[in-house]
Amino acid sequence: SSTYKSQGIDVTVKYSQGSWTGVLGTDVITIPKGISGSYTINIATILESENFFLPGVKWHGILGLAYDALAKPSSSVETFFDSLVSQAKIPNIFSLQMCGAGLPVSGSGTNGGSLVLGGIEPSLYSGDIWYTPVKEEWYYQVEILKLEVGGQNLELDCREYNADKAIVDSGTTLLRLPQKVFSAVVQAIARTSLIQEFSSGFWTGTQLACWDKTERPWSLFPKLSIYLRDENSSRSFRISILPQLYIQPILGIGENLQCYRFGISSSTNALVIGATVMEGFYVIFDRAQRRVGFAVSPCAEVDGFPVSEIEGPFTTADVASNCVSSVSFHEPVLWIASYALMSLCGIILLVLIILLLIPPRCQHRYTDNDVVNDESSLVRHRWK
Repeated sequence: SSTYKSQGIDVTVKYSQGSWTGVLGTDVITIPKGISGSYTINIATILESENFFLPGVKWHGILGLAYDALAKPSSSVETFFDSLVSQAKIPNIFSLQMCGAGLPVSGSGTNGGSLVLGGIEPSLYSGDIWYTPVKEEWYYQVEILKLEVGGQNLELDCREYNADKAIVDSGTTLLRLPQKVFSAVVQAIARTSLIQEFSSGFWTGTQLACWDKTERPWSLFPKLSIYLRDENSSRSFRISILPQLYIQPILGIGENLQCYRFGISSSTNALVIGATVMEGFYVIFDRAQRRVGFAVSPCAEVDGFPVSEIEGPFTTADVASNCVSSVSFHEPVLWIASYALMSLCGIILLVLIILLLIPPRCQHRYTDNDVVNDESSLVRHRWK
């Protein structure tokens, strides 16, 4: 790019899978539809990567659309969308329709969709839009109240669904669930499905399940529903996906077999509503009013039948008034704490080195009064 200018600042980003390093710079962009003019935005050039550009992918980078708290290398770097809002004077809202339900996730075809910057496009959804509040402005963190499999409540404490956060993230391929929730979902699906015995490798993502191409295995699996708190905190609504969205065709073998993967995985630190769920909906990221909206997407159809649903309102009398932990350690806070601890350790090490280099001026013979016991300040404040 002839308009790119390097700022000479190193950037490193690590994901749950893969990482990349590069250099921060600025560039001038134009958007071909809807927003006229040229705008200067921050951009990082990726110089090295590991497990990031996967074999067969047709994209060349990543566009972060979350809040500046997650900006790299620090929150002082204005994000792409913040730059666009301030320079182009568009509303602080964008919306996303991800199409591709029931289509193979690999191959030469391209699954379509729409990204609308600055507003909502009525032709991309049907029915009503249901909104849930953004709990924290870093990721798009929301509050999940309960999950149902085949219409049956998992009966877990609602805080389990939000451990340690629940977010909406189009950059995550699967629906990711905290380990305890994941185990409960797998048990419920296995119990309610029409398959008596199923390989554990399918649930963990290490094996595919294959059926004859004339079969439709989705009829063997139950519907999955996620309840989100409504803007009116005494109400909730649920978004539901049919198995056509989480039992995903991925590989054809010969002329007769079609193989599928399980579109749900376990997570150690979050429940993530990723593409597995988002392909069923038109999702509105209303940053101006701190809320995320969901509406049924017309492209969420397989064989002419809808594979997603939204229903509500429901009462929240059966769940806690707050299902989100009051203590949340955001990544930038952890970085600051890490740097502070490293600085403290460095100071302590420097002091110890100086003390070792200073020659002893006298020797002291210990007496009974010098015995170290539990009342001594050395024991109470010792560093080990």
